[in-house]
Amino acid sequence: MRIKEKQAKQDPTTQMLERLPAEMRTSFSDQQIAALRTAMAGGNHAVDLRPVVKVPLLPWSFYLVLLAGRNRRDMSAKEQRIAARTLLCLIACGITILAVTGLLVLYLIKSALGIDIFKDFSFGIWDWFSGKFLS
Repeated sequence: MRIKEKQAKQDPTTQMLERLPAEMRTSFSDQQIAALRTAMAGGNHAVDLRPVVKVPLLPWSFYLVLLAGRNRRDMSAKEQRIAARTLLCLIACGITILAVTGLLVLYLIKSALGIDIFKDFSFGIWDWFSGKFLS
């Protein structure tokens, strides 16, 4: 009996129905409650991360929900502009990181081969890299 009570407490549909006024709660048919359970069971997200952290010595626990997936909602024009700008910023940051990484790798290869572009000048990256990883 306790297992069923625990499962009922964890069921989000039951929790939602318990918060409704009694007259409204009893007006749902079994078919409607089944449809609510299906709708509230969760979506198909590419990323569905829900960690819970219990704080030691405190009676509280915290949770973090990270969901990612294709947006199926209708967005307003303002939301579409924000989404487009965010995507543009992410692409620009990605390209910048790739370009800087590529230049760094090329510089390290040049330095490993002993090629000096400017005589008696160095950024010190090769000395740091060789001291840290090659010794």
